[in-house]
Amino acid sequence: MNAELMHALEQLEKEKGIEKELLINAIEAALMSAYKKNFGPAQNARIYIDRDTGAVKVFALKKVTTEPENDILDISLEAAKKIKVTAEENDMIEVEVTPRKFGRIAAQAAKQVVVQRIKEAERGIIFEEFYNKEDDIVSGLVQRFDRRNVIIDLGKVEAILASSEQTVGETYNIIQVHIL
Repeated sequence: MNAELMHALEQLEKEKGIEKELLINAIEAALMSAYKKNFGPAQNARIYIDRDTGAVKVFALKKVTTEPENDILDISLEAAKKIKVTAEENDMIEVEVTPRKFGRIAAQAAKQVVVQRIKEAERGIIFEEFYNKEDDIVSGLVQRFDRRNVIIDLGKVEAILASSEQTVGETYNIIQVHIL
């Protein structure tokens, strides 16, 4: 991930009305899931995405000990002091553990989350737009027939004109403008 991603998220915020911070938080959650799936769930890890550069870092919480028994959960006192000078035995310290291959995984997870959030946001926007039009008269183009129902294109969405809502004796032709 990089500054290009941050720019793309800003564009999505402007064009689709999806908050950039909401997308970043969702991407961080997806990355955490991908990290645990690919590198093991044992670590108490945290994902951080720099809001300016788009750099992704993975941090693990490790216990400071003089003789580490488990490299995943423990860190030596000597190594801990290089990270935090005041580190003492039995302290918990955050250590960057970003894997080398994490960039590809991060990109795939980010793409998946962004696409999902865009779809959710677009559905929400369309729902809000048409929810308030219930019982209003709108016009659309007849697209196709589904059993006794008529499918009508209203622009951003298709509507179903149920047979119970149709006027008796009225005929519908494909691509005909119809007022609902």
